[in-house]
Amino acid sequence: MADGIPSFWGPVTSTKECCEQNYVYSSYVAEFFNTVSNIPCIVLALIGLINALRQRFEKRFSVLHISNMVLAMGSMLYHATLQRVQQQSDETPMVWEILLYMYILHSPDWHYRSTMPTFLFLYGAVFAIVHSFFNFGIGFKIHYVALCLLVCGLCDRFFCKQISSWPINPQGHALWHVFMGFNSYYANTFLMFCRAQQRDWSPKVVYFMGILPYVKIEKPKVQ
Repeated sequence: MADGIPSFWGPVTSTKECCEQNYVYSSYVAEFFNTVSNIPCIVLALIGLINALRQRFEKRFSVLHISNMVLAMGSMLYHATLQRVQQQSDETPMVWEILLYMYILHSPDWHYRSTMPTFLFLYGAVFAIVHSFFNFGIGFKIHYVALCLLVCGLCDRFFCKQISSWPINPQGHALWHVFMGFNSYYANTFLMFCRAQQRDWSPKVVYFMGILPYVKIEKPKVQ
């Protein structure tokens, strides 16, 4: 949504905007709430990454947590600037992350094989190149249509005029960011638990500060 103070980044060039008034709090941040709502995603992914490294989980889980952080930072860039180039930094990592989840979930017997990671890597690289040159709106939506069914996102998009007339904007897209941050963290934790069970690492779910679950393992000692 247009309005607010003058923009540091110039006119909006992105192909979509969310239901939030632009440049209300700073000339450097277009959509304030949609930008800062990515911070929990980064923090949760960082916690997951530290746990994966500390307990020496397989590298794929470290990459998975890093990809969550990259996605959140790309989303911050996009919502802060509303520029077409920065929009790529939000959308392309979404597809990369889906490919990474596909690899982790469907890799035969969870072992590293050359065929699947090679195919997924090439697919992600080709998508990034094509998406950077063309307005790949329909293709991107096909990749992410399932996630677009989330209620708060749909309400924010299709009922923006009505929502904007309310005394307080519930910031549906910002809530989407927060929910997806927790969703990614819990999904990663679940996958780590399943993998630890498969490897007989005696996984247990413990809680950070009594609230946030993470997986603790005990690897058998090498004879």
